[in-house]
Amino acid sequence: MYTRRDIEKREYQILSPLASKAAESKGREHPEKMCEYRTVFQRDRDRIIHSKAFRRLLHKTQVFIAPDDDHFRTRLTHTLEVAQISKSVARIIRHNEDLTEAIALGHDLGHTPFGHVGEAILNKVHSGGFIHNIQSLRTVDLIEDTLRRKGLNLTYEVRDGILNHSGEGVPLTREGQIVKICDRIAYVNHDIDDALRSGIITFSDLPEESIEILGKTHSDRINNLIIDLCHNSERHDRVELSPVFNEALLTLRSYLFSNVYNSPNILASVDISHLENVISHLYEYYLIHVDEMPPVYQEIASMQGVAVAVKDLISGMTDRYALNTYDKLFGKKSRE
Repeated sequence: MYTRRDIEKREYQILSPLASKAAESKGREHPEKMCEYRTVFQRDRDRIIHSKAFRRLLHKTQVFIAPDDDHFRTRLTHTLEVAQISKSVARIIRHNEDLTEAIALGHDLGHTPFGHVGEAILNKVHSGGFIHNIQSLRTVDLIEDTLRRKGLNLTYEVRDGILNHSGEGVPLTREGQIVKICDRIAYVNHDIDDALRSGIITFSDLPEESIEILGKTHSDRINNLIIDLCHNSERHDRVELSPVFNEALLTLRSYLFSNVYNSPNILASVDISHLENVISHLYEYYLIHVDEMPPVYQEIASMQGVAVAVKDLISGMTDRYALNTYDKLFGKKSRE
């Protein structure tokens, strides 16, 4: 039998001195009895995979809202691609794959329905604003629950990686830094792939210099970015791309924001005004009808205020649940 203690000992034998070790975790907010066979990071990964919030990612938009093509990414497939790329990097540079995977699988649990559009709308209607990485941490800390506990009670290292995967914060662990960069590697490349498939852009539209540096195909770009990240990170205290590769990736990212995420073609493909109505009307409705929210959100309302609870409720909705709830409350004629 291969026990948790065996795994913990093996980590010291095979992982880099810079890697996080499960036996050295800062632990959980609420101490728990250790599992006989799984490390704390393995347990965190399993808790995230089995959470309701993780399952809902299947029906949340990544970029393309309600696409006809089944091959477009969803928030779930994006998450799995981030986990795959992150684990590849962790394995090559001998870092903790379990911690890396747990952070990657949990990093987007707080995203809204309707992708970037939904996030912008909720940020506008909620007086406290909306930032998805903060919401992801709230999801695992407070909103997800089981019969045994409130929240998933994850380790400090996983929670830190989820919170700091986006924005200006730097993750405490190198595994968290891996996920932060690999998230960008994943979405830049798969969003290019989806945009090419949709016909919104053509290959010749992409910034030529970046393509020459990173590669002309989806797989070549990801492979080259992984190699650069691994080679460069061995020589630095932080996990980071080389300046040349980082600049090339940022150029592609800027191109996507100008020509895909905020593209008139994307925005024209959906009724943005209707999505604004859906989120704003649901927000206003539940501000008044607190008793119609699930118990977990009623409890949050009593502790932290109704507006916060409503924001939590709406951000957790899938695309179709938000639309169906809106139709149920306000009638399908409201679309017309």
